[in-house]
This record gives sequence, structure tokens and C-alpha cells, in this order.
Amino acid sequence: MQAAPVRATAIPTFTDALRAVESLLLSSGQRTARRNAWTSVLEDRRRAKDRVEAQRVLDEAVATRTS
Repeated sequence: MQAAPVRATAIPTFTDALRAVESLLLSSGQRTARRNAWTSVLEDRRRAKDRVEAQRVLDEAVATRTS
């Protein structure tokens, strides 16, 4: 007896579903603006994290030097 053939159908992710809805509701320019804004938010968060890390390293260097 042979097994039934397996069909691989990709299940869309939640992100894919949101992008599909977004494409229906927003014009192309609005979509681009939203994505650019989100990219800016992520980049600002990354820079803030880098600043905190740099400040921590500097504080440790000063504490080590004054000890």
C-alpha cells in the first residue's frame, strides 16, 4: 500500500497577512511612508542601545582608572 502524496502548501505568516491587508487599505505611497517610519524607529532604538552600551563602557573605564 502506498502513502498518499504529500502536498507542501506554505501557510502565510501573520506578517504576510498584515501586509496583504495593508496593501488593500493603503496606497503605495502610504505603505512606503509607514515602512520608512518603522525602519527609522528601529534604527533609533539601535542607536539608543549603542549609546547606553558606550556610556557603560566609559563609566567602567573611568571607575577602573580612579580605583
